[in-house]
Amino acid sequence: MTLTLIIGNKNYSSWSLRPWLAMKQANIEFTEKLIPLLDQDWAGEIAKHSPSLKVPVLKDGGLTVWDSLAILEYLAEKFPGAGLWPSAAEARAQARAVAAEMHSGFSELRSHMPMNIRKQLPGKGRKGGVDKDIERVTAIWRDCRRRFGEGGDFLFGGFTCADAMFAPVASRFRTYAVELDDVCRPYAEAVLALPAFAEWAGGAELEPWTIAAYEVE
Repeated sequence: MTLTLIIGNKNYSSWSLRPWLAMKQANIEFTEKLIPLLDQDWAGEIAKHSPSLKVPVLKDGGLTVWDSLAILEYLAEKFPGAGLWPSAAEARAQARAVAAEMHSGFSELRSHMPMNIRKQLPGKGRKGGVDKDIERVTAIWRDCRRRFGEGGDFLFGGFTCADAMFAPVASRFRTYAVELDDVCRPYAEAVLALPAFAEWAGGAELEPWTIAAYEVE
């Protein structure tokens, strides 16, 4: 039975991007269903699929998995040959730790620099604790690249769930023109150069919806 991934707008829904990108990178076949965020039919439509009333949601037959990180863990178990986590125990533990930190933290960055693929907003969003969040994200990237990144362009060499979790941040850094060092810049560029990310971004460009609450002026 084909997997179905229910997502929100590609321009704004950073949480939807994470499992979508991982599934594309792992060549996992799935059907995509997009429900426009905060559309007039949003509440009724999302209630049909998500017990949390949020996206993304993965459906596998009679099973429903919600929450981006839970979906990534499920996919890694269902498709063990896809390499969605590093094979070495130490690297795998580190990848899970940084993915979980991304999942639960960086609230200032999320609030003041929402994902907006269609816009270029240099210098915007630098409020509150955003700079501190940026410092922590880039410290994670440097540490993972130094310790585990040999043999590839990503945090743990090859693409993993950790990269899927940080992909929306790489997108934010491009939108808001955040300056990156000689370790972090090539990493962010590698994520954004993925054909799968280009496909997602192309979809975002074609979307007709604009959500004022997610726009930073």
